[in-house]
Amino acid sequence: MAALTLQQTLLITRAGHHPLAAIGIACSHYSTDVKPLKNPHTASLKRGTGGRSSFNGIVATVLGASGFIGRYVCNKLGKNGTQLIIPYRGDSYDVRRLKLVGDLGQVLFFPYDLRDENSLRKVMQYSNVVINLIGRDWETMNFKFEDVNIKGAAKVARIAREMGVEKLIHVSALNAAENPKPIIVKGGSKFLATKWHGENAVREAFPDAIIFRPSDVYGHEDRFLRYYNHVWRRTYRYLPLWKKGEETIKQPLAVSDLSTAIYNAIFDDDATGKVFQAVGPKRYKLSELVDWFYRLMRKDEENWGYKRIDLRWDIPFQWRVSLTQKFCPSWPVAYLGWDKMERDHVTDVVERGLPNLEDLGVVLTHMEDQVPWELRPFRATAYYDEEVGEFAPPAPPPVVV
Repeated sequence: MAALTLQQTLLITRAGHHPLAAIGIACSHYSTDVKPLKNPHTASLKRGTGGRSSFNGIVATVLGASGFIGRYVCNKLGKNGTQLIIPYRGDSYDVRRLKLVGDLGQVLFFPYDLRDENSLRKVMQYSNVVINLIGRDWETMNFKFEDVNIKGAAKVARIAREMGVEKLIHVSALNAAENPKPIIVKGGSKFLATKWHGENAVREAFPDAIIFRPSDVYGHEDRFLRYYNHVWRRTYRYLPLWKKGEETIKQPLAVSDLSTAIYNAIFDDDATGKVFQAVGPKRYKLSELVDWFYRLMRKDEENWGYKRIDLRWDIPFQWRVSLTQKFCPSWPVAYLGWDKMERDHVTDVVERGLPNLEDLGVVLTHMEDQVPWELRPFRATAYYDEEVGEFAPPAPPPVVV
């Protein structure tokens, strides 16, 4: 087929198309490998040889960047030449340190509110990628689970579609279900139920959205390893778990692996419209995991007094959960709440047929290689100057096949 003439190109441009789009149309007649720019503007052009001081062609809006996972995702994007737009709610000092994840002028901040559609449009209007990490482990006085996980997620997806965003990445949760099976709380976890409805709402508004379902995520400043070590999570030195944790199986994931997978999904055309199960490489009983954590912290039963007990019979701890949830609604101490206790004891279910992070080229981190370093600051008598080889490394937890 003959190439477009200069006159035809000018006619296309006068009809309202950008000149770069016209060039893309003309080039498409020469080769099917040439892809026209969907949003032809200066930011669509890659610059540099790769790395932090380059521009990889991605302008990403990261919602929920101030959270645990968000910090790692922003760092992964920034070090690879992504222009970042980081909306924040509340004090700007909460996200100011994220300015260092990218090169000078590549990280921009903008105040927003999830209930304000105009602010959402402003933070998405120049982006070709939107990553939704907004979430909360508990309900607050201003935001219920439905407000964040369903209405908020649907609003982000709808506005992203309206603003011409090319890729939307939505982070949900493993074990999300329409009717979660109850273990402790009557009716099951509201968090998991709203996450399931939120996925459907996102898919309806943005059919090509990429959805991640992470299990418990661990890393620096996490809410998994440090949660089980918190003094408010214990009854003195006794740790209550539902049925001592013997009937719960978990498959925790390193936060660095999740951030790598999110970054890789941006450039993987095959990932479009898929749901990825973000789980670690091994499955463990919750009881064995927690015992291993305390062995690593040198807080075993013999020397420190640690003991795992049954939550069903620890009435004082049950009162503590209820009182914490009632009197600390916006930020509960140690994240205690009955919905959190319910999710803690839900066995991780990995569905067959759905892709995982290895399908995105991620080499999964084993807990045995990372967790000892994470828990090192929490050791009993942490300032004791030990001799080399004085303490034998504790045996790792057995793997559930």
